[in-house]
Amino acid sequence: MRHGRALRVRQRTVLLAGGVAAALLGQLVPAWAAPAAAPAKPDYLDAGRSTERRVADLLGRMTLEEKIGQMTQAERAAVADDPTKVKTQLLGSLLSGGGSTPAQNTPAAWVEMVNSFQEQALQTRLKIPLLYGIDAVHGHGNVYGATLFPHNVGLGAARDPKLTEQLGRATAEEVRATGIPWNFAPCLCVSRDERWGRSYESFSEDPALVARMSTAIAGLQGDGGRKGYDDDEVLATAKHFAGDGGTRYDTATAEANKGKPWYEQKYTIDQGITVTSKSDFARLQLAPYLPALKQHDVGSVMPSFSSVDWTEDGVGNPTKMHANRDLLTGTLKGKFDFDGFVISDWEGIHQIPDPDDPANAGLTAYKVRTSVNAGIDMFMEPNTSAQFQELLLAEVKAGRVSQARVDDAVGRILAKKFELGLFEDPYASTDDLDQVGSRAHRALARTAVAKSQVLLKNSGRALPLGKKDGIYVAGRNADDIGNQAGGWTISWQGASGDTVPGTTILDGIREVAPQADVTYSADASAPVGDADTAVVVVGETPYAEGYGDVGGPECGWCGTSQQEEKSLTLQAADQAVVDKVCAEVATCVVLVVSGRPQIVADPDGRIDALVASWLPGTEGAGVADVLFGKKAFTGRLPVTWPATAAQVPINVGDKEYRPAYPYGWGLRTRAAGGNAEAVALDRAQAAVVAGKAPANWARLIADAEQALQAGDRAAARTLLAKVSR
Repeated sequence: MRHGRALRVRQRTVLLAGGVAAALLGQLVPAWAAPAAAPAKPDYLDAGRSTERRVADLLGRMTLEEKIGQMTQAERAAVADDPTKVKTQLLGSLLSGGGSTPAQNTPAAWVEMVNSFQEQALQTRLKIPLLYGIDAVHGHGNVYGATLFPHNVGLGAARDPKLTEQLGRATAEEVRATGIPWNFAPCLCVSRDERWGRSYESFSEDPALVARMSTAIAGLQGDGGRKGYDDDEVLATAKHFAGDGGTRYDTATAEANKGKPWYEQKYTIDQGITVTSKSDFARLQLAPYLPALKQHDVGSVMPSFSSVDWTEDGVGNPTKMHANRDLLTGTLKGKFDFDGFVISDWEGIHQIPDPDDPANAGLTAYKVRTSVNAGIDMFMEPNTSAQFQELLLAEVKAGRVSQARVDDAVGRILAKKFELGLFEDPYASTDDLDQVGSRAHRALARTAVAKSQVLLKNSGRALPLGKKDGIYVAGRNADDIGNQAGGWTISWQGASGDTVPGTTILDGIREVAPQADVTYSADASAPVGDADTAVVVVGETPYAEGYGDVGGPECGWCGTSQQEEKSLTLQAADQAVVDKVCAEVATCVVLVVSGRPQIVADPDGRIDALVASWLPGTEGAGVADVLFGKKAFTGRLPVTWPATAAQVPINVGDKEYRPAYPYGWGLRTRAAGGNAEAVALDRAQAAVVAGKAPANWARLIADAEQALQAGDRAAARTLLAKVSR
C-alpha cells in the first residue's frame, strides 16, 4: 500500500530528468530569453532537508498565533458546519470522538471529510497541514464496515505479541485508508481493579504482559518512528500516562450514588486517584512505557485523567496527571527521553483544580499555563478551542508561559507532521478503501478471537463439541454483535443490537457446524427438545469509561439493556437462563462475553464447560472454531478471575490469593507440544482438576505465569512442578 511514497519517488525522478533537459536547452537559448529564476523553496517545504532543519526553518517563520494554532485540537463536529474555522483559528489538528462521524458513515465519506478540512488548513499563510486523530482501540471502531478485533483484555489472553503487532498493522491500514494518520492507541494501562469501566482496554494486571503487548505500536507505526511513515502507517499514542489502571475504588461515592438519577451520579474509580509509593508506581504503572518508548519509538503520549498521590509525603495531596510536571517533563521527556509530543485527553486540563476559582469546571488561565508548563504539547479542546487559544496567547504575552516552551511543543508536533509526509501528500487518497473490512483482516481477526478464548472449566471433556450433535443455543449474547463488540464501537459507549456487520457467535456455530441441529432461544423460553448439548452465551452489555464503573452512573442516553447496573456478578436474568438450560441438558457449555470477569453461580455443578470469551469483536466465528475443535483452546487468563465480588481488587502477588481461577489459568483441548512451560502448566492444571494439588496451587500458578512473563522460564517451571507433584 505504499503508493504515496512510490509516487513521490517517481515525481522526484521526473523532476531530476526535467532538470537535465533544462540544462541542455539552456546552452541553446540566449541569456536574455531565459526565464527569471524561480524563488528558492523554503527549507521547510524541501523534503530533501532533515526534519530538524525543516522544523527550525518553519518555526522561524511562524507568528505566536500560528504556533498556538498548532497546539490546538478541536472536534470535527465543532467545525463541520463551518469548516473555515480550521483556517481562521489556524487549527493544527482535528479529531473524531466516539460516534463523531460524517453524515454517511462510509470509508469514502471519511476520506472526503478529512480532505475538506485539510483544504482549509492549506489555505493558511504557511500551508501547514492538519493532523487528524481518532480512537481506533480495537480496529477502526468509528467506521461502519471496519474489522473489529478483540479488545485488549482478549489479546492479553491470547499471549501472542506477534499477533498483536499484526492486528496493529491491519488497524493502521484501515485507519489510513480513510484518510486518518493518527490513532489514539494503544492503552498501556495495567488494570488492578476490574470494577474499573475501562478494564477491558488493559492487556493485563501484570505490567510484564502489558509491556509484551506494546508490539501493537510496532504494527501501527511500522518503521515510522525511525525512518518516516509510509501511507499505510499511522502515528500511535501510548496512553494513559500513567496510573489510570491503578486508581482507588471510591466506596463512599458508590454509596452516595444509590437512589440518585444517573446524571447526578459520579464515577467510582475512573479518573480517580492512584495512591501509591513511587517505587510501586514505577514497577506497576510506568514499566510498560519503557518498551513503547525505547523499542517502538511511539510518536505521541496521552496523559491520564487520573491523579497520583505519593505515600512518601502523606496521603491527601494528589496531583492531576495533566498538571504533573515531574512525570510529564521530568520522567517522560527527561528520564525516558521521549522525543514525540504529548496530547491531552478530552478536555483533560479542565479537571485541573484552580485554587483561585475552584468551582470552575471549564478553562481558566491557571489551568492553561499549568498544563503547558507541565509538558503537554497539544490540547484536545473539542468545543473550546478558541477560548484555549485566547487564554494561552495572553499567558505567553504575560510571560507566564515562555516562548521556549511554546517552541518546544510546536517543534515536536511539526516533526511528526514532516515524518508522516503530510507536507508532501496532505490529501488522502481513495485508492485503498478496499482495506476497510477486507477479507484478510477479518480472517486475521477470526484467528485472534480463537486465540483469545480461555477455557476455565472442562468437566468430562465437554469440549470440543461434536459437529453433528443437536445443540441448544441460548443467552442474550449469542446473537448480538453489538454486545460482543463492546464499547468504542460506532459510538463511544457502544450499543446492543445489529450495530456493525460481522458474524455473531450463533452465526459462527451454524457456519462451523452446518450439520448440527441448532435451536436458538435468547431467553431459553423455547423447549430444549432432543438436544443433549447446550451453549449458553451470557455476559455484559456495552460500556466505556465512567459509565462502565461498578457502582457508577448508568448511561442514561444509551439503550435500555445498557442501563443495567454494572456488576462483577452475572446479571440475574442471565443467571436464570444458565440455571434453566443447564438443568435440562446432558452437557452444558457457558460462554461469558464480557470486558471483565463475571462470577457465574453453579452450586449444583451443572456447568460442564466455562469459557471466558471477552469481547471478541465482529468475527464471532472464531469462538465457534474452538468450541468445535477446529482450533484448540490456548488462551490464558490475563487477569485474576475472582471467586466472589468481595475479593476485588485481587491481583497476582497479593498476600491473600484464593481466586476461582488464577492469573495464567487456561485449560487446553490439545496437548501443548514441545513448549516446556506449557506442558508444565497442563500438568499443574490437571492436578488441580483431579483434586491432587496443594492448597496454595492458585498462588503457585499465578506466580509461575508472572515469572514466565518476566522472562524467568526456569522459575516458572519450578513453581508449576510444585503444583503437579
